[in-house]
Amino acid sequence: MKRSNESPRPSCPPRGPDDGDAPGLRRRDVLGYATAAPLVSATAGVAGLAGLAAPSTAAAALLPMTPPDTTDLIDIGDAVTVTSLPTMPLVKVTNGENGRVRLALPRLEVGQGIATATAMMLADKLRLPLSAIEVTSADASPELIWNQLTGGSSSVRSLHAGMPVLGGLGGLLSGSTPSVVGQRVTRLDALDIVTGRKKFTLDQSVPGAMPTMVRRPPTINGKFVSINNMNTVTAMPGVIGVVPIPSTNGITPTPPGVAVMAETFGQAWAAVNALDVTWAAGPIDGESNATIMRKLKSALLPFALPPLGALTVEGEFEFAPAAHCPMEVECAIADVRPDRAEIWAGLQSPIVTQQAVAAELGLPLSKVIVHAVPSGGSFGRRLFWDPVLQAIQVSKALGRPCRLMYHRTDDMRHTRVRPPMFHKARATMLLGQVIAFEQRIAGVRLDTRHGFGNMLEAAAIALPNAFPQTVGNFAIEQIMFKTMVTSPYNFGVTTKLLTPVAMDMNTCSYRSVHIQPSRLVEEILVDEMAKAAGKDPVAFRLEYLRLPRARAVLKAVAEAAQWGKAMPAGFAQGVGVHQESKSFTACIVEIDARVPSAAKVVRATIAIDVGTPINPSGIEAQMQGGLCESIALVLSAGLHIQNGLPLEGSYSQYHFSRMKHYPKDVKVIIMPASGEAIGGLGEVGLSASSGAIANAYARATGTKPRSFPLNFPVDFTPIPPGKLPTPVNVPIPT
Repeated sequence: MKRSNESPRPSCPPRGPDDGDAPGLRRRDVLGYATAAPLVSATAGVAGLAGLAAPSTAAAALLPMTPPDTTDLIDIGDAVTVTSLPTMPLVKVTNGENGRVRLALPRLEVGQGIATATAMMLADKLRLPLSAIEVTSADASPELIWNQLTGGSSSVRSLHAGMPVLGGLGGLLSGSTPSVVGQRVTRLDALDIVTGRKKFTLDQSVPGAMPTMVRRPPTINGKFVSINNMNTVTAMPGVIGVVPIPSTNGITPTPPGVAVMAETFGQAWAAVNALDVTWAAGPIDGESNATIMRKLKSALLPFALPPLGALTVEGEFEFAPAAHCPMEVECAIADVRPDRAEIWAGLQSPIVTQQAVAAELGLPLSKVIVHAVPSGGSFGRRLFWDPVLQAIQVSKALGRPCRLMYHRTDDMRHTRVRPPMFHKARATMLLGQVIAFEQRIAGVRLDTRHGFGNMLEAAAIALPNAFPQTVGNFAIEQIMFKTMVTSPYNFGVTTKLLTPVAMDMNTCSYRSVHIQPSRLVEEILVDEMAKAAGKDPVAFRLEYLRLPRARAVLKAVAEAAQWGKAMPAGFAQGVGVHQESKSFTACIVEIDARVPSAAKVVRATIAIDVGTPINPSGIEAQMQGGLCESIALVLSAGLHIQNGLPLEGSYSQYHFSRMKHYPKDVKVIIMPASGEAIGGLGEVGLSASSGAIANAYARATGTKPRSFPLNFPVDFTPIPPGKLPTPVNVPIPT
């Protein structure tokens, strides 16, 4: 794989007009047309349309985004930074052994590299070598309030802002080591990961914690009725106990099921499959991707008539539900005693988890210890604590510690997913100028009952209890949408409206949950607008991009990727641009779509501007990971819901990207420090690459991408509902 970390060189694509007024037509005149665009209808009358005529000699002028984007004023990272600062002095930084300084990181390391970046910032603060910094994962600490929630690409931003006020800095060791920030650094835990020494949740040494698995209902959230062969299963080899997991009325419901604790996971698996359970229907029995999409589509209002003489570019887009699918399945260890409880799990919101467990068990908060364990991936799923809720019920019922693990099949079918979505978008062009961009999104409501990481707002969001959609949940999802989804373009009157549809599905934030689909749709229409205007896609973008940093990353990739070069039949380049969380990125990919159903990205060039780069190696890795995920979500990875249950139940069935699908030629250009505030990164890497892949596919095949993933066959035999597959035994060569 080719990799590089290059500074941009002067670009070659043609530059579009600047944002100033063009002669012959004032900005406010065209803005008047833009304002009228979404409002003109049959009621306007002929007289109202007559004023839209303009002299043929008039030159188009760029229209500023109207109204201004919310994220230009405040985004989710700003909010997290502001709410975290007051408690940064309570973050624990202490002198450790052998001249080391230990930081209890209040965010969850899930592979995104925040532990390494934070250690680098602390090393610079104390002028110590990086080897002198030790980073551990902080236990749930309610005094931190909102300062222990991991999400929104905000961790490094907020910790960078809080570094000067971390608790106890004055009493720590210090030195005179040169700065490490901005240098390429290997992840602190890289060696432990590749050698198997790193300890994840199920690796924790908890005496007496016994393997536990769960029999799930045949449909999402089906209701437990009875066990019909309890005596037979309890008599199976190694079985310690069988526990129906009761329905609870906490902030979030405990996932339904029947748990089996055994001496080994193999024995637990055998007993789970042997269970004969009667279930009642779940809330979405009978639903499928097709029926869900019809409901989402019907929730959106039609667009108004465009102005007379205007050209519109529009489309309708479908997004299948998607699985988070990290290597580490959902899991938790719980040791519940009559007077106390101790929990080990990968948790992005450990404080509210601790509070919810205390409430569920009727224990004082001080008697519940929650250890947030670094995880092998999350992508937003571990904002919730579903496996903890099950594990505490099993441990309480059987009176011994529970080591609970989801099977991969359950991890795809019964854990939380990115909601399915339906988008309608339209660009309106008049006199060769884009005067309006409208986007309407309907999605199965995003469950936000984790709140901002503590019980107070989480409980308020969850009221009234047991409803899939509440006023609080609706409000939080809208806030997330408005403070995360942004547009880099001056397209005049711009509206993006989200309509959540109440369905009782297990949903959760997935890396760029609203952002990646919304921006993918916009980037596709930008290419189609450029074609309608007879302009090159890169030149068109350079003309309409709002900010110099966005233009700079686009110019950098256009030159490095040799945009516009000749390509063989069936091959094509595609481009995308994105801004998010105070960061800017652009991507150009080359795709081989000679066989459209097996399209493959063969080259990618990515430029990223995070304002102040902390660890170039970490930045490059995040952008490569984002590219890999974009390849999956655009081309192949989605869930088929049929009769209330996803069909996919393994990595062989859920077509996420493999190494063979990843391009061998990937170049990541990290823009030099510009003095701008540090930007986010975790979710930033998806949208530009997603747009580039879809646009390359469109140019190579001549088809308009409208349904994602683009290649979505059921080319497998589904595992029977409610069952776990038989393990595949691979003989070891002698």
